[in-house]
Amino acid sequence: MQSLAVLTPNIPGLDSQTRNLVRIAAAIAGSREAEIRTVMEQAVGYIDAGHVDEVLLQSCLFAGFPRALNAARMWRAVSGEPAPASDSHALALDSIQLVEQGTKTCARVYGESYMVLRENIRALHPALDAWMIADGYGKVLSRPYLDLKRRELCIVAACAASLQQRQLHSHLHGALNCGATPGEVAGVFDSLEGLVGSSDIGRYRTLLSHVLSGRQPNPLTTTQ
Repeated sequence: MQSLAVLTPNIPGLDSQTRNLVRIAAAIAGSREAEIRTVMEQAVGYIDAGHVDEVLLQSCLFAGFPRALNAARMWRAVSGEPAPASDSHALALDSIQLVEQGTKTCARVYGESYMVLRENIRALHPALDAWMIADGYGKVLSRPYLDLKRRELCIVAACAASLQQRQLHSHLHGALNCGATPGEVAGVFDSLEGLVGSSDIGRYRTLLSHVLSGRQPNPLTTTQ
């Protein structure tokens, strides 16, 4: 693993805000506490604190509740930003609304593969399918405070850092389905220096090339 480096504010494909968001998402999912703190310290002053809150919350889905809690505690200490006094969206929706909203968001992420996804998850357990839609895509990923494209780029980073290649494959498609350019998705991997091993990054770049080649005739010529 490379040492954590202070990267330039912008790299090809990603603006400074998004680069810092994906690094925080990756660190929460796959790094030790000292590394998470360093990544957060590097982001202070370059990032919207409200957007970090959303990455912290969605980390419950992709890194687990304990890591999300520890990361939230660390962000409060590092940034000096207090938690919101209240969150009107957290309890505003009933179960029917959550399902409707989650269905819409999940269908946008998975596109033509949406129905296949639902069938496959139901085959694992119907409760997993119900929770995925209502809690994952409805309660968390449909929150209005961070756009779905950047949410998906952060999910790509979290899956990469936690070595979840099956889910990474799905969310590479998801990021592209939600409006990310190939250059922006590749920029996520450029941003993970010091957080993900170079051999894993090389493998993920190959996976991205396969994903792009299946979506359009000449994907590597389109980066913007």
